[in-house]
Amino acid sequence: MSNNQNLSKNIKSLREAKGLSQEKLARLADVANNTLIKMETGENKNPTLETLRRVAKALEVSVDDLIKLVL
Repeated sequence: MSNNQNLSKNIKSLREAKGLSQEKLARLADVANNTLIKMETGENKNPTLETLRRVAKALEVSVDDLIKLVL
């Protein structure tokens, strides 16, 4: 599994665990909804560090938790 697939899977599972819609998470993270959708689907293969920080903060996790390898 690639790092990008890990990121996509982690964002989706963390978002769902918090009961958030993609739109709600995008608002909380102050990123475009389309950006978040592309991150979750793996279409955005290189999100900026700032975007990762915003999403991680909105999910109340570290950037490391967003990108960690799922075994």
